[in-house]
Amino acid sequence: MARIAGIVIPSEKQVQIALTYIYGIGPHFASTILAAAKIEPTTRVKELTEAEEQRLREIIDTDYTVEGDLQRLVTNNIKRLKDVGSYRGLRHKAGLPVHGQRTRTNARTRKGKSIAVGGTQKKAASKT
Repeated sequence: MARIAGIVIPSEKQVQIALTYIYGIGPHFASTILAAAKIEPTTRVKELTEAEEQRLREIIDTDYTVEGDLQRLVTNNIKRLKDVGSYRGLRHKAGLPVHGQRTRTNARTRKGKSIAVGGTQKKAASKT
């Protein structure tokens, strides 16, 4: 099991795919890292030598912000927007889409489960 940036990456997958399990590394960065480390992207993680794993660790640690540091950075940026009171910050506070998407329909992921408006059902007839 290879442990890179505090994450145990899956050993059965190809290195290029396994690196994307680290927060902050997508497909593009994964291929860039492998080119810098001179490792074949289709190699399985379990087939990597100790020296190759070490090269990957060093490249990621020195050149990229990943995992906890990156999450802290993103959280601080959102907190700053909220504190300043910018439009984006207000949208974050309200739990609504931030980047100008429509909210009349859709936006269910951000808004949560829909709540029915009261008074739409017909009342049952009551005996007098």
